Amino acid sequence: MNEEDYFKNLTDRERAIFEGGISMGALFHQFVGTPVSVDTASSLEEAIKKSILLQPAVIDVSVKLNRNLIEKCSGVMGYTSLTGEMLSIKLTTKIKEKTITTCISYDENLQYPIMYIED
Repeated sequence: MNEEDYFKNLTDRERAIFEGGISMGALFHQFVGTPVSVDTASSLEEAIKKSILLQPAVIDVSVKLNRNLIEKCSGVMGYTSLTGEMLSIKLTTKIKEKTITTCISYDENLQYPIMYIED
């Protein structure tokens, strides 16, 4: 079997959405809980980006961590643990000619870090 055999029951759009969802789930569960400070936020953003770009079909990633929330949550030791509320991420997946943008951001109304298909 080859890669295409596993996904022959999906359209290219569905496969791009699948890859985006898998990547977002991996990212969320891999990095939430990571120690972070205002001083290390940039390097963690870059590490998340480089890690997720390794995933199949991912062609672009934008990672922004909420430094105000990181600072607010940091204790006397000068750091805190990364939470879903601190994440603002967009990733783009592409299968053949179909491109999908998947996002995660904290929704104040839902009080939840929601993952969704933007485009």
